[in-house]
Amino acid sequence: MRAVEVPEDDLIPEADRVEGAPHPRETETLIGHPEAEQAFLDAFNSGRLHHGWLISGPQGVGKATFAWQIAKFLLSQPLDDDGGLFGAPPPPTTMRVSPDHPVAQQVVALSEPGLFLLRRGWNDKTKKLKSMITVDEVRKLHGFFGMSAVDGRRRVVIVDAADEMNVQAANAILKMLEEPPARTTILLVSHQPSRLLPTIRSRCRELRLRPLTAPDMSTALSQAGAEPEDEAAALATLSGGSVGGAMRLIRLDGLKLYEQLISLMGTMPRLDQPQAIKLADHLAARGNDAKLELFETLLDLAIARMARQGSLGVPAPMPATGHETQVFDKLAPDAWAARKWADQSQDMLARFRHGRAVNLDPSALILDTLFHMNRTAAGGA
Repeated sequence: MRAVEVPEDDLIPEADRVEGAPHPRETETLIGHPEAEQAFLDAFNSGRLHHGWLISGPQGVGKATFAWQIAKFLLSQPLDDDGGLFGAPPPPTTMRVSPDHPVAQQVVALSEPGLFLLRRGWNDKTKKLKSMITVDEVRKLHGFFGMSAVDGRRRVVIVDAADEMNVQAANAILKMLEEPPARTTILLVSHQPSRLLPTIRSRCRELRLRPLTAPDMSTALSQAGAEPEDEAAALATLSGGSVGGAMRLIRLDGLKLYEQLISLMGTMPRLDQPQAIKLADHLAARGNDAKLELFETLLDLAIARMARQGSLGVPAPMPATGHETQVFDKLAPDAWAARKWADQSQDMLARFRHGRAVNLDPSALILDTLFHMNRTAAGGA
């Protein structure tokens, strides 16, 4: 078994696919990272391509898309082609491979013999994806290298995400980085490279991808099948420039949820209790677990943005809602108030997460958090 771990017609979910978005291998164009693309292209054209690459950056900014673009590019390039009588072809000036190219079509279909995808596998006993990439998944690489050695072509391994490897799997990958198989490029996608073994990081060349700007976010979302229209700036702000995060916000109506949260904060220290109860009951409804999790994320983000605005004395350059700046000015008008919110938020969010972990009533948990915020706004603890 090579690039694919399960038959395509199986209903087993893909560990590296974001719900509601195309898989990165199906994305034709990388948006917003020309420096990283040029750096890899320069390394390729120099004839000294490193065997290990660490593609890092915040989650959802296009790291996996970049890895798949590299795979398509490398596997479509001739190996040591001197051009015969006509000389060597000119060095490539772009990494883009036409979706009609046979290699691109095979990569999308997970049938390209020179590609191996290492990701979390399926647990037949629990009928769920494994929580980590195990050494058993890494051992499949030995068979891949054995079968792909006969044709003498390039080989590419994508590890997505490298952060999910357990200790044994990480050590096995380290050994391959220390003694790389011939004609092989190993691409490690990492959201948190600090969690990787220092020896793995030291044996890779790192390309760090940055969060997307609002214009790039709009383009990327359109490519993914979403139509953000005039919401791209707010989506970029709340998602931290992450396309995956923006798709989550779109799917869960996150912009409206953030607007509701900011509106409630605007009523503090005289909290609009009927509106708070209405929001709590909505989030606590059956089937809204994902929205409840998003509320926690947005709550953390709102308080962090408010504390930052109060500390710096200037509003954020890209407000996520039309009245966010005014609400933050009211609740955190100076550095002292900002520090108070920052201190209180640690305890408040810890209680919220603990309550979720022990399955407390979600509605009561949300109201308790909002009342805590109301007391903080009033000057109490």
